Amino acid sequence: MTDLRMRLGALAVALCAGCGLISSDVTNFNLDLPDKKFSIDTMSWNVDQQMADAVLNTPCSSSSQCMAAAEAACAMDCSGTCNMNSRCTINLDVGLHTSVNLLMEKPELQQINDKAVIEVEIDDVLYVVEQNTLNVPTPEIGVYVAPMSVMDPTDPLAKQIGTIPPVDAGVTTTSPQKMMFTADGRANLTAVMGNFKTPFNVIVGSTLSMTAGQPIPMGRLDAVIRIKAHAGI
Repeated sequence: MTDLRMRLGALAVALCAGCGLISSDVTNFNLDLPDKKFSIDTMSWNVDQQMADAVLNTPCSSSSQCMAAAEAACAMDCSGTCNMNSRCTINLDVGLHTSVNLLMEKPELQQINDKAVIEVEIDDVLYVVEQNTLNVPTPEIGVYVAPMSVMDPTDPLAKQIGTIPPVDAGVTTTSPQKMMFTADGRANLTAVMGNFKTPFNVIVGSTLSMTAGQPIPMGRLDAVIRIKAHAGI
């Protein structure tokens, strides 16, 4: 009788394996995310060429002299500073975000709702510049993760995970390139992905600086970020 009960118990355990639950010995969830797209479009700044030229040729002794003039020269997300040559610089801010909801993008994770976090390992973060009609090079671009309520890369809650090197005017990439992680970049990304029930934002941020004698930025850059990871429970 005891032997029969043990066999029945083993059979029950085996049948439960097909009840839609993920076994606790699973160690290789694919967490590769869909492409996260972003575009740097100079039309968003709507820089007035004539007013910008006037600002860039304005002598200055402090950045406050340049601020209001720079804001008048473009529609939004710009500021003015006084550079080392005592001339005004116009800074065009880049702050673009896209959301990640792991439970929606990786539906298989819904089968482990009893877990608070999962053990994530980041394989790579890649980027592809798909189209580029910019007439100026980009500066280095920072990549960040942040809570859904945060969309500004300068917010203290935005944690940098890496950088994309400057992209020359008109240049695209023929194959995915590796983002360079910051010292704690992998840890920052691992933390937000491990807390898989909480959506988060991926943010790219940078600043294009205009000085006298340089062309007004024109054109658009379209790129994607690809996050590749796996996880276990």
